[in-house]
Amino acid sequence: MAKLKKLAVLGAVAAIASAGVVPLAASAAPTKDPKPTIVLVHGAFAESASWNGVIARLRQRGYPVIAAANPLRSLEGDIAYLRQVLAGIHGPIVLAGHSYGGMVISGAAAGNPQVEALAYIAAFAPETGESALELSNKFPGSILGPTLDANPLGDGTNDLTIKQEKFRTQFAADVPRDEAALMAATQRPVRDAALNAPAGPGAWHTIPSWFVIPAADKNIPLTAQRFMAQRAHAREVVESRGASHAVTVSRPDEVAALIAKAAR
Repeated sequence: MAKLKKLAVLGAVAAIASAGVVPLAASAAPTKDPKPTIVLVHGAFAESASWNGVIARLRQRGYPVIAAANPLRSLEGDIAYLRQVLAGIHGPIVLAGHSYGGMVISGAAAGNPQVEALAYIAAFAPETGESALELSNKFPGSILGPTLDANPLGDGTNDLTIKQEKFRTQFAADVPRDEAALMAATQRPVRDAALNAPAGPGAWHTIPSWFVIPAADKNIPLTAQRFMAQRAHAREVVESRGASHAVTVSRPDEVAALIAKAAR
């Protein structure tokens, strides 16, 4: 009886093979292209947690997310650090930068075939030779300078922070008062040399870009942000009415939606 069952099984397998049908166990299900990893880069006077609301919304959409810790020491060094972060990622990448973080993603993405899109969130998108300071002063409207404290580093450069009592009005006017106070206390200083350093070739020349522009930004003038978005031939520009420079904190839905569009 056992021999008869074995013969029956062998006969069934032979019939399947002769019919050109591949057994299910041997079939390979089609694989979807992986979602890109979204790398978020904060700017001056902020830190990685400023992306928390955006991260939660992107993860709900199924995207892997990394919020890089931007050193804020020198433009060249910050770009080199971000390149090291990107080197550890397999597959496609979307880069999003806030404020000075736009300077960093523009440099780090250049020549990297993994980077498929750039999202500038209240951010600088520099041309070769332009600095963050130059771009912020290209058009009137920034009132950042008088709100800053400078801490000498002993090498002729300074660490810059926003005075805590002026932080909310300057940086985060549409963020709840208690949360803005925490942001002021945890802000990371930027070395002034980083803001004065000229940029290399911008990756936005060859990589498609998206922009979120907060209409009530007091750090980077609205006119300057519109100028950079137009110059980059942005695929989409979202102007967030009434939003402060801290738009990643105050408007995470709008920011995450724009980044998700860039990641499609």
